[in-house]
Amino acid sequence: MTGEIPVIKIKAQSNHHAVFLMLMALIAFISTLVISQNYWRQFQLVLTFIYLAELVIFITGLAKYLQPKHSLCLSPSGINYQHTHGHWQLDWHDVQRISLMHGTLGLTQIRLPYIGIRLLQLSTLAKNISPRLANRLIHEQRPLLAIAIRLEFITLEQSQLNFTSFELPGGEILKGPLAAFFHHTTVLEKAFGYHLFLPETALDRELDEFCRLLNQCMKSSVNYH
Repeated sequence: MTGEIPVIKIKAQSNHHAVFLMLMALIAFISTLVISQNYWRQFQLVLTFIYLAELVIFITGLAKYLQPKHSLCLSPSGINYQHTHGHWQLDWHDVQRISLMHGTLGLTQIRLPYIGIRLLQLSTLAKNISPRLANRLIHEQRPLLAIAIRLEFITLEQSQLNFTSFELPGGEILKGPLAAFFHHTTVLEKAFGYHLFLPETALDRELDEFCRLLNQCMKSSVNYH
């Protein structure tokens, strides 16, 4: 390709309205503080509840504000996922397939709120994910394990945390959070056929549209120089 492929930066839906929530909580707190000067004794319980609600709203807004500005960065060379607890990155040529995730529960076809990414080699991920994020994803993806058990893709025993060492195909031995994450990833790959999972909350558009975008980026990278 002669034209340059632009870098696409994605701002997660979960980051929206952070400043608005914090401002709303502060304004409400000041208003409640002024009003409560004359009514504290009569409505102490109610006002305490209101203060707690305002605190929760402020903390929610602050948590959104402290999230990385961009959850994903799509470049001609690959994809970079940013999380409060770390990041992972991959070259497009390391990716085998990117698809929406579906399952069948009884006679009902359900779509899971994730986009699945299957890698050509699982070992590629070992040097491209931060241990802190690996540890965090084990806990964030527990709902996926619960769905896999409900759909009878895996057993309850298979879903248990495994802290033993993990041997990569090349012979490298992983320990600690990375080992636990790769055991976890292997179980999810057995259940769904994917190694990485992009949650809907990390995206800025509908799952179908974002999945098409990812596949377009991967296809364009083949011809990129």
